[in-house]
Amino acid sequence: MKGPLFYSKILLFGEYGIIKDSKGLSIPYNFYNGALKKDDNPSEEAQKSNDSLRRFAAYLDTLQTEHPGLVNFDIETLKTDVEEGMYFDSTIPQGYGVGSSGALVASIYDKYAHNKITILENLTRDKLLQLKAIFGEMESFFHGKSSGLDPLNSYLSLPILINSKDDIEPAGIPSQTPDGKGAVFLLDSGIVGETAPMINIFMENMKQEGFRKMLKHQFVKHTDACVEDFLKGDVTSLFGNVKQLSKTVLSHFKPMIPAKFHELWQSGLESNDYYLKLCGSGGGGYILGFTEDIDKARKALEGHKLEVVYNF
Repeated sequence: MKGPLFYSKILLFGEYGIIKDSKGLSIPYNFYNGALKKDDNPSEEAQKSNDSLRRFAAYLDTLQTEHPGLVNFDIETLKTDVEEGMYFDSTIPQGYGVGSSGALVASIYDKYAHNKITILENLTRDKLLQLKAIFGEMESFFHGKSSGLDPLNSYLSLPILINSKDDIEPAGIPSQTPDGKGAVFLLDSGIVGETAPMINIFMENMKQEGFRKMLKHQFVKHTDACVEDFLKGDVTSLFGNVKQLSKTVLSHFKPMIPAKFHELWQSGLESNDYYLKLCGSGGGGYILGFTEDIDKARKALEGHKLEVVYNF
Protein backbone atom coordinates (compact mmCIF):
# COMPACT_ATOMS: atom_id res chain seq x y z
CA MET A 1 0.00 0.00 0.00
CA LYS A 2 1.07 3.58 -0.65
CA GLY A 3 -1.07 6.64 0.04
CA PRO A 4 -1.15 9.97 -1.85
CA LEU A 5 1.80 12.36 -1.50
CA PHE A 6 1.63 15.37 0.79
CA TYR A 7 4.16 18.15 0.40
CA SER A 8 6.31 20.25 2.68
CA LYS A 9 5.61 23.96 3.10
CA ILE A 10 7.45 27.21 3.56
CA LEU A 11 6.07 30.03 5.65
CA LEU A 12 7.53 32.93 3.66
CA PHE A 13 6.33 35.54 6.13
CA GLY A 14 4.58 35.47 9.48
CA GLU A 15 6.65 33.29 11.83
CA TYR A 16 5.90 34.39 15.42
CA GLY A 17 3.92 37.36 14.09
CA ILE A 18 0.88 35.21 13.27
CA ILE A 19 0.67 34.33 16.96
CA LYS A 20 -0.05 38.04 17.42
CA ASP A 21 -2.26 38.49 14.35
CA SER A 22 0.23 39.69 11.77
CA LYS A 23 -0.33 38.71 8.17
CA GLY A 24 1.34 35.55 6.92
CA LEU A 25 2.00 33.82 3.62
CA SER A 26 2.63 30.12 3.36
CA ILE A 27 3.46 28.25 0.13
CA PRO A 28 3.69 24.52 -0.64
CA TYR A 29 7.22 23.31 -1.40
CA ASN A 30 7.06 20.25 -3.63
CA PHE A 31 10.73 19.36 -3.34
CA TYR A 32 9.97 17.36 -0.17
CA ASN A 33 7.01 15.07 0.39
CA GLY A 34 5.69 12.12 2.34
CA ALA A 35 3.09 9.35 2.11
CA LEU A 36 1.63 6.61 4.33
CA LYS A 37 3.09 3.25 3.40
CA LYS A 38 3.37 -0.43 4.34
CA ASP A 39 6.40 -2.59 3.53
CA ASP A 40 7.22 -6.24 4.08
CA ASN A 41 10.73 -5.39 5.26
CA PRO A 42 10.52 -2.09 7.18
CA SER A 43 13.75 -0.20 7.82
CA GLU A 44 14.74 1.01 11.28
CA GLU A 45 13.46 4.46 10.28
CA ALA A 46 10.10 2.97 9.24
CA GLN A 47 9.80 1.15 12.57
CA LYS A 48 10.47 4.42 14.44
CA SER A 49 7.76 6.11 12.40
CA ASN A 50 5.40 3.20 13.08
CA ASP A 51 5.96 3.59 16.86
CA SER A 52 5.21 7.29 16.60
CA LEU A 53 2.03 6.55 14.60
CA ARG A 54 0.92 4.12 17.32
CA ARG A 55 1.16 6.90 19.92
CA PHE A 56 -0.51 9.35 17.53
CA ALA A 57 -3.44 6.96 16.97
CA ALA A 58 -3.97 6.70 20.74
CA TYR A 59 -3.83 10.50 20.98
CA LEU A 60 -6.44 10.88 18.20
CA ASP A 61 -8.68 8.38 19.98
CA THR A 62 -8.59 10.57 23.12
CA LEU A 63 -8.95 13.74 21.04
CA GLN A 64 -12.24 12.74 19.47
CA THR A 65 -13.59 11.64 22.86
CA GLU A 66 -12.66 14.97 24.45
CA HIS A 67 -13.81 17.09 21.48
CA PRO A 68 -16.95 15.44 20.16
CA GLY A 69 -18.12 17.23 17.04
CA LEU A 70 -14.66 18.48 16.08
CA VAL A 71 -13.62 15.44 14.06
CA ASN A 72 -14.33 11.70 13.88
CA PHE A 73 -11.78 9.16 12.75
CA ASP A 74 -12.02 5.56 11.70
CA ILE A 75 -9.76 4.73 14.66
CA GLU A 76 -10.20 0.95 14.33
CA THR A 77 -8.87 0.88 10.75
CA LEU A 78 -6.08 3.27 11.69
CA LYS A 79 -5.01 1.06 14.61
CA THR A 80 -5.20 -2.08 12.45
CA ASP A 81 -3.04 -0.43 9.75
CA VAL A 82 -0.53 0.64 12.41
CA GLU A 83 -0.45 -2.93 13.80
CA GLU A 84 0.29 -4.10 10.25
CA GLY A 85 3.35 -1.86 10.16
CA MET A 86 2.11 1.29 8.46
CA TYR A 87 4.54 4.22 8.65
CA PHE A 88 5.02 7.68 7.13
CA ASP A 89 7.57 7.48 4.35
CA SER A 90 8.94 11.01 4.08
CA THR A 91 11.78 12.98 2.50
CA ILE A 92 10.81 16.06 4.58
CA PRO A 93 13.63 16.82 7.04
CA GLN A 94 12.42 16.97 10.66
CA GLY A 95 13.15 20.05 12.75
CA TYR A 96 13.89 22.13 9.65
CA GLY A 97 10.84 24.38 9.63
CA VAL A 98 9.35 22.95 6.44
CA GLY A 99 6.40 21.13 7.96
CA SER A 100 7.30 17.45 8.42
CA SER A 101 4.56 16.86 11.02
CA GLY A 102 2.11 18.94 8.93
CA ALA A 103 2.36 16.55 5.99
CA LEU A 104 1.84 13.55 8.28
CA VAL A 105 -1.25 15.13 9.90
CA ALA A 106 -2.70 15.92 6.45
CA SER A 107 -2.21 12.34 5.27
CA ILE A 108 -3.88 10.83 8.37
CA TYR A 109 -6.86 13.20 8.10
CA ASP A 110 -7.18 12.45 4.39
CA LYS A 111 -7.24 8.70 4.91
CA TYR A 112 -9.09 8.22 8.21
CA ALA A 113 -11.39 11.18 8.91
CA HIS A 114 -15.14 10.57 8.57
CA ASN A 115 -17.11 13.27 6.71
CA LYS A 116 -13.87 15.00 5.78
CA ILE A 117 -13.78 18.38 4.06
CA THR A 118 -12.30 17.59 0.67
CA ILE A 119 -10.09 19.85 -1.42
CA LEU A 120 -12.53 19.56 -4.34
CA GLU A 121 -15.45 21.28 -2.65
CA ASN A 122 -16.06 25.01 -2.42
CA LEU A 123 -13.66 26.04 0.32
CA THR A 124 -15.51 28.78 2.19
CA ARG A 125 -13.71 30.68 4.93
CA ASP A 126 -15.69 28.69 7.52
CA LYS A 127 -14.49 25.39 6.06
CA LEU A 128 -10.89 26.59 6.00
CA LEU A 129 -11.12 27.69 9.64
CA GLN A 130 -12.74 24.39 10.57
CA LEU A 131 -9.90 22.47 8.89
CA LYS A 132 -7.32 24.72 10.56
CA ALA A 133 -8.92 24.05 13.98
CA ILE A 134 -8.94 20.27 13.41
CA PHE A 135 -5.34 20.28 12.17
CA GLY A 136 -4.25 22.49 15.08
CA GLU A 137 -5.58 19.96 17.60
CA MET A 138 -4.08 17.03 15.68
CA GLU A 139 -0.64 18.59 15.27
CA SER A 140 -0.46 19.64 18.94
CA PHE A 141 0.59 16.03 19.56
CA PHE A 142 3.94 16.75 17.88
CA HIS A 143 5.03 20.08 19.30
CA GLY A 144 2.74 21.61 21.87
CA LYS A 145 0.47 24.38 20.62
CA SER A 146 -0.07 24.35 16.84
CA SER A 147 -1.85 26.87 14.61
CA GLY A 148 -2.83 24.08 12.19
CA LEU A 149 -1.42 26.05 9.25
CA ASP A 150 1.28 23.60 8.20
CA PRO A 151 -1.11 20.65 7.77
CA LEU A 152 -3.62 22.97 6.07
CA ASN A 153 -1.01 24.03 3.55
CA SER A 154 0.05 20.46 2.97
CA TYR A 155 -3.53 19.21 2.66
CA LEU A 156 -4.66 21.87 0.18
CA SER A 157 -1.32 22.21 -1.62
CA LEU A 158 -2.14 25.88 -2.23
CA PRO A 159 -0.52 29.12 -1.12
CA ILE A 160 -2.40 30.41 1.92
CA LEU A 161 -2.75 34.04 2.91
CA ILE A 162 -3.25 34.65 6.61
CA ASN A 163 -4.93 38.02 7.16
CA SER A 164 -5.47 37.35 10.86
CA LYS A 165 -6.18 34.37 13.14
CA ASP A 166 -9.78 34.13 11.94
CA ASP A 167 -9.31 35.23 8.36
CA ILE A 168 -7.45 32.95 5.99
CA GLU A 169 -7.85 32.37 2.27
CA PRO A 170 -6.17 30.57 -0.61
CA ALA A 171 -3.86 33.10 -2.29
CA GLY A 172 -2.78 33.67 -5.85
CA ILE A 173 0.93 34.45 -5.83
CA PRO A 174 2.71 36.04 -8.81
CA SER A 175 4.06 33.37 -11.12
CA GLN A 176 7.79 32.84 -11.02
CA THR A 177 10.27 34.29 -13.50
CA PRO A 178 12.26 31.13 -14.30
CA ASP A 179 15.41 33.01 -15.36
CA GLY A 180 14.98 35.85 -12.85
CA LYS A 181 18.09 36.90 -10.92
CA GLY A 182 16.10 37.62 -7.76
CA ALA A 183 15.35 34.62 -5.56
CA VAL A 184 14.02 33.27 -2.30
CA PHE A 185 16.31 30.50 -1.08
CA LEU A 186 16.75 28.09 1.83
CA LEU A 187 20.06 28.09 3.67
CA ASP A 188 20.85 24.89 5.56
CA SER A 189 22.02 25.66 9.12
CA GLY A 190 23.11 22.04 9.55
CA ILE A 191 21.42 21.99 12.98
CA VAL A 192 18.07 20.44 13.88
CA GLY A 193 15.72 22.99 15.44
CA GLU A 194 13.23 22.25 18.22
CA THR A 195 9.97 24.19 17.95
CA ALA A 196 8.71 24.06 21.56
CA PRO A 197 11.75 25.70 23.29
CA MET A 198 11.76 28.53 20.71
CA ILE A 199 8.05 29.22 21.27
CA ASN A 200 8.74 29.24 25.04
CA ILE A 201 11.47 31.89 24.65
CA PHE A 202 9.08 33.97 22.55
CA MET A 203 6.27 33.66 25.09
CA GLU A 204 8.66 34.67 27.91
CA ASN A 205 9.74 37.74 25.90
CA MET A 206 6.09 38.64 25.32
CA LYS A 207 5.79 39.36 29.05
CA GLN A 208 7.99 42.45 28.54
CA GLU A 209 6.25 45.59 27.39
CA GLY A 210 9.22 46.71 25.29
CA PHE A 211 9.22 43.45 23.34
CA ARG A 212 5.45 43.65 22.76
CA LYS A 213 5.81 47.21 21.44
CA MET A 214 8.65 46.20 19.11
CA LEU A 215 6.57 43.29 17.85
CA LYS A 216 3.62 45.50 16.99
CA HIS A 217 5.39 48.58 15.64
CA GLN A 218 8.31 46.92 13.86
CA PHE A 219 8.03 43.17 13.39
CA VAL A 220 4.32 42.94 12.49
CA LYS A 221 4.46 46.18 10.49
CA HIS A 222 7.35 44.96 8.30
CA THR A 223 5.86 41.45 7.99
CA ASP A 224 2.51 42.83 6.77
CA ALA A 225 4.29 45.09 4.27
CA CYS A 226 6.36 42.13 2.95
CA VAL A 227 3.22 40.03 2.41
CA GLU A 228 1.48 42.86 0.54
CA ASP A 229 4.56 43.58 -1.62
CA PHE A 230 5.04 39.91 -2.46
CA LEU A 231 1.42 39.42 -3.49
CA LYS A 232 1.47 42.60 -5.61
CA GLY A 233 4.79 41.62 -7.18
CA ASP A 234 6.39 44.91 -6.05
CA VAL A 235 9.94 43.58 -5.82
CA THR A 236 11.65 46.93 -5.10
CA SER A 237 9.47 47.69 -2.11
CA LEU A 238 9.65 44.04 -0.99
CA PHE A 239 13.43 44.09 -0.65
CA GLY A 240 13.31 47.31 1.37
CA ASN A 241 10.83 45.74 3.77
CA VAL A 242 12.65 42.38 3.93
CA LYS A 243 15.81 44.27 4.93
CA GLN A 244 13.93 46.02 7.78
CA LEU A 245 12.46 42.68 8.87
CA SER A 246 15.88 40.98 8.78
CA LYS A 247 17.35 43.80 10.90
CA THR A 248 14.52 43.55 13.46
CA VAL A 249 14.94 39.77 13.75
CA LEU A 250 18.70 40.07 14.28
CA SER A 251 18.17 42.65 17.05
CA HIS A 252 15.25 41.07 18.88
CA PHE A 253 15.17 37.34 18.02
CA LYS A 254 18.87 36.48 18.52
CA PRO A 255 18.21 33.27 20.55
CA MET A 256 16.27 31.87 17.56
CA ILE A 257 19.25 32.36 15.22
CA PRO A 258 22.03 29.75 15.56
CA ALA A 259 25.08 31.63 16.94
CA LYS A 260 27.34 30.85 14.00
CA PHE A 261 24.92 32.66 11.66
CA HIS A 262 24.81 36.00 13.53
CA GLU A 263 27.80 37.34 11.58
CA LEU A 264 26.51 36.03 8.24
CA TRP A 265 23.16 37.69 8.94
CA GLN A 266 24.85 41.02 9.70
CA SER A 267 27.09 40.94 6.62
CA GLY A 268 24.06 40.43 4.36
CA LEU A 269 22.53 43.59 5.83
CA GLU A 270 25.78 45.50 5.26
CA SER A 271 26.52 44.29 1.71
CA ASN A 272 22.86 44.07 0.53
CA ASP A 273 23.86 40.88 -1.35
CA TYR A 274 21.17 38.93 0.55
CA TYR A 275 18.88 39.28 3.57
CA LEU A 276 18.16 36.44 5.97
CA LYS A 277 15.04 35.71 8.01
CA LEU A 278 13.69 32.88 10.14
CA CYS A 279 12.05 29.91 8.46
CA GLY A 280 9.57 28.57 11.00
CA SER A 281 10.50 28.90 14.65
CA GLY A 282 14.28 29.00 14.12
CA GLY A 283 16.84 27.50 16.47
CA GLY A 284 18.27 25.54 13.55
CA GLY A 285 16.83 23.91 10.44
CA TYR A 286 16.56 26.16 7.44
CA ILE A 287 17.06 29.90 7.32
CA LEU A 288 15.20 31.78 4.58
CA GLY A 289 17.14 34.09 2.32
CA PHE A 290 16.06 36.80 -0.12
CA THR A 291 18.36 38.19 -2.80
CA GLU A 292 18.08 40.46 -5.83
CA ASP A 293 21.01 38.63 -7.43
CA ILE A 294 21.35 34.92 -6.73
CA ASP A 295 24.89 34.77 -8.18
CA LYS A 296 26.07 37.43 -5.73
CA ALA A 297 24.37 35.61 -2.86
CA ARG A 298 25.95 32.26 -3.82
CA LYS A 299 29.37 33.90 -3.90
CA ALA A 300 28.86 35.68 -0.56
CA LEU A 301 27.56 32.46 1.05
CA GLU A 302 30.19 30.17 -0.43
CA GLY A 303 30.57 26.93 1.53
CA HIS A 304 26.89 26.96 2.51
CA LYS A 305 24.14 24.85 0.99
CA LEU A 306 21.56 26.98 -0.87
CA GLU A 307 18.28 25.75 -2.34
CA VAL A 308 16.31 28.17 -4.52
CA VAL A 309 12.56 27.97 -3.87
CA TYR A 310 11.24 30.93 -5.87
CA ASN A 311 12.60 33.20 -8.64
CA PHE A 312 11.68 36.82 -9.25
